[in-house]
Amino acid sequence: MPESAAPAAPAPLLAPYDALVLLSFGGPEGPDDVVPFLENVTRGRGIPRERLVEVGEHYFAFGGRSPINEQNLELLAALRAELAARGAGDLPVHWGNRNWDPYLTDALREAHEAGARRVLVLTTSAYASYSGCRQYREDVAASLIALAGEGRRLLADKVRHYFNAPGFVQANTDAVLAALAELDDDVRDGAHLVFTTHSIPDAMAAAAGPDGHAYERQHESVVAEVTRRVAEVTGVEHPSALVYCSRSGPPTQPWLEPDVNDHLTALRERGAASAVVAPIGFISDHMEVKYDLDTEAAETAAEIGLPFARAATAGVHTAFVTALVDLVLERAAAERGEGPQRAATGSLGPSHDVCPVGCCANLRAPDRPAACGLDWVDPPTSAPATATAP
Repeated sequence: MPESAAPAAPAPLLAPYDALVLLSFGGPEGPDDVVPFLENVTRGRGIPRERLVEVGEHYFAFGGRSPINEQNLELLAALRAELAARGAGDLPVHWGNRNWDPYLTDALREAHEAGARRVLVLTTSAYASYSGCRQYREDVAASLIALAGEGRRLLADKVRHYFNAPGFVQANTDAVLAALAELDDDVRDGAHLVFTTHSIPDAMAAAAGPDGHAYERQHESVVAEVTRRVAEVTGVEHPSALVYCSRSGPPTQPWLEPDVNDHLTALRERGAASAVVAPIGFISDHMEVKYDLDTEAAETAAEIGLPFARAATAGVHTAFVTALVDLVLERAAAERGEGPQRAATGSLGPSHDVCPVGCCANLRAPDRPAACGLDWVDPPTSAPATATAP
């Protein structure tokens, strides 16, 4: 399409954006995809292939297929339906991944070919950290640079962190309440709420957000708010804790702790009646949920005789999808200079729209370009404005 071609007219509610792009992690679709997928995930880290095969056993236990792709398709459908209900059904919604097909660069190229010149990116990560935010921003930057090399000029912004969006918190609260209801009457009131998220290296946690340690603070805010809401509904003040799963670094590298399995064991030793495990760090049932919680943590609970229920992830809970579309509309209104209300719940206020310089620093490659931040400069196209992009 010629670079000078007129972009598709955005829906008024979404102006100045021509398209929404759902950006996710990606996952293998079959056994033959597993190791190549893991090679994409770990590229540049020097991890031996035999270690990747070992890690891949988690996927092979589920037929070599990650559940994340199907869940992204469900979320895409839910977002399109909610946009249509708001009068913005004409807005194209694309899907691209960091590590597997459909890749982000292809999704952005598709958006450009359809006439988009400015897109809004919604990631499937609710919290601030290098792996949960800046690494996605680096992927957006790499894709924009690659497309500029084809003569395609595309601008991109990013939806702010939504860990404390009211609908996300409500979806997790409803999930905990439903999981409590699964427990037997004689152990329900004594249940401990075990909130889980992906562990990250201590150094990455220290660099998360503009001032450090945003990853832990944001999760702790959600833990406190969900625990409070559960108590309001049930009349029971359940003990709660934030714990971690899916550690993957070398033993010599400190990662956030405690591990969920160690915590469950400690709860049983202290006489806990039961546990509800709530994966607030994930928006859908990723492999870290299906394997690390539904398999490993459930087996640990069974071995130690601790009654156990796993709360659902936000998925396509109506309140969560509504909140995501609220955030999309909020960002569009802000770009139009309208000063929209910025909804947030819990102890922390709404996050920034544009990431500050050095936010969620890349400790391995601090100079790697990252889009959607104050230090990002949109790349010029290498082809003349009248050229036809391939």
